[in-house]
Amino acid sequence: MNLGFDSRQPWWLQTRTLNFAGLAWCVGLMAYALFVQYGLREEPCPLCILQRVAVITAGVLFLLAWLHNPVGSAMRRVYGALIVLAALAGVGVAARHLYVINAPAGAVAECGASLEYMMDVLPLHEVLGKVLSGSGECAKVTWRFLGFSMPFWVLVNLLGLAALGVVANWRKQ
Repeated sequence: MNLGFDSRQPWWLQTRTLNFAGLAWCVGLMAYALFVQYGLREEPCPLCILQRVAVITAGVLFLLAWLHNPVGSAMRRVYGALIVLAALAGVGVAARHLYVINAPAGAVAECGASLEYMMDVLPLHEVLGKVLSGSGECAKVTWRFLGFSMPFWVLVNLLGLAALGVVANWRKQ
């Protein structure tokens, strides 16, 4: 029975396995984000929500690449490029979030409307502009691990996911 594995490579280095690992990584990140939100009662700010969207998008792309398991290198490269784009978009949002956190007092607006409210009353391009400008709620850090805030760890994980997307889908078979 062939499950889409190539017998010329160890199973753990094959495209299908690496795409599944990327999917599992994204699921783990989202599971932890939901634990922090509902278990530790830390509400995500708008920038956090956009970072979650990037992780979910990368996860869906890893899922599609795993299920499709394309034989040709062209389609694998498309999956790899899309994963990298999703991850780098999240890296950009996380970097902006780190800037907002580290900006001097008064450089960032003190309060902002909720993302849900803005989505109801504003066009998408204005919502993105307002969210990326950050607000006081985005500058507040209540969670740290090894001295670093969550946006830093999201940035590191998204860079890792981008690298995995390249390794899984761009290398020669």
